[in-house]
Amino acid sequence: MSDRTKQLQDLDRRYVWHPFTQMSDWEAEPPIVIERGEGSWLIDTDGNRYLDGVASMWTNVHGHCRKELNEALQAQVDKLEHSTLLGLAGEQSILLAEQLVAITPEGMDKVFYSDNGSTAVEVGLKMAFQYQQHRGAVNRKKFITFRHAYHGDTLGAVSVGGIDAYHEIFRPLLFTTIQAPAPYCYRCEMGENDPATCGMSCLKELGRLMAEHGHEVAGVVMEPLVQGAGGMIVHPAGFLKGVRDLCNIHGILLILDEVATGFGRTGSMFACQREGVTPDIMALSKGITAGYLPLAATMTTRAVYDAFLGQYRELKSFFHGHTFTGNPLACAVALASLELFKKDNLLVNLAAKIAYLEERLVGMSQLSHVGNVRSCGMVGGIELVRERSTREAYPWEEKVGVQVCQEARRHGLFLRPLGNIIVIFPPLAITPDELTFLCDVVEAAIRTVTEG
Repeated sequence: MSDRTKQLQDLDRRYVWHPFTQMSDWEAEPPIVIERGEGSWLIDTDGNRYLDGVASMWTNVHGHCRKELNEALQAQVDKLEHSTLLGLAGEQSILLAEQLVAITPEGMDKVFYSDNGSTAVEVGLKMAFQYQQHRGAVNRKKFITFRHAYHGDTLGAVSVGGIDAYHEIFRPLLFTTIQAPAPYCYRCEMGENDPATCGMSCLKELGRLMAEHGHEVAGVVMEPLVQGAGGMIVHPAGFLKGVRDLCNIHGILLILDEVATGFGRTGSMFACQREGVTPDIMALSKGITAGYLPLAATMTTRAVYDAFLGQYRELKSFFHGHTFTGNPLACAVALASLELFKKDNLLVNLAAKIAYLEERLVGMSQLSHVGNVRSCGMVGGIELVRERSTREAYPWEEKVGVQVCQEARRHGLFLRPLGNIIVIFPPLAITPDELTFLCDVVEAAIRTVTEG
């Protein structure tokens, strides 16, 4: 280990507070200090290489330091670093908005920019609430959410979340929601239930909630197809379409959080396109800039947008904004990323990798301490259990998921677990050989930790 690495490790432990991290544990071990990236790999200050198995927090699409993206960023830096959209228009934000409307479901006609996924959801919530007020539905002030949901860490996004470990402590600060059950349960994972039957049961309960509370509901907020931070929970086919139909019946806006699932992650450009669903409001971020820069967009229909039009004195403007809204650097990179989707034929080339990942996960489901595997596109989740036959969970404090990820790191793979769920979420541009390496190391690490 070099002196420079030791110095940086010491400075990190002295000054940096890391997200979702118990810092007493962090300070007990020297951290890996990442210095550069190359394709699907991260390289530390001592030259050690780690395959980026979580796409740098679910953002990376085309690999690190992709030449075309670097050039787009450099070209924009030489023109303009930032200019506000409050009172001015911006070249790159205009061009990106045109492209986003072209690739999202038909009817997504307006783009409101912000800077991260939580904020994109916050924008959607405020937009839906103010829309209902403008149309005279003044009692529609609540939102229906789902158990296990995660929509970010700002207070509005936390309010519509459903993971007690993350959200319960903040309950006194949050607004009240109506929570619906997640369309996937213990019996589904045990093979005792047909997931489609479970999904229909949850749709029935959602319909009941809408019938009872629809007059006071502004919108339904959900992650389409996959609930990410809740444990990579995959919804049964048709569930999303069923939610859309119920929203139509009860006059409720459908707000889809495509922050994690958007930009190719599920195999289509956006998850909702797999079921032919057009939401009323859609939140985008993470992969929008292929992991390069913070950027988010909340998209909506013309019908929602039109409710905000009026005379200045009516105060119908959407009262929300951000300093770096539509940042030219981020928008330029996002445009270049969309070009790479075409140039690399990325969505078509994903099919073989998705099939391989699904096959390997099925194989890992037979390991003695794997209770369940889940997959949707280039998303995988492996649930670790102490006893497979009874699905007895490992106690949280044993940190078995953390141990597996630490073992994988020793072999050159970086992963970040969700409790005892091992998450597989690599850059979409990962090569077949790299994907094989990833799966081999994950399987070996699980065996080493759980089987001794």
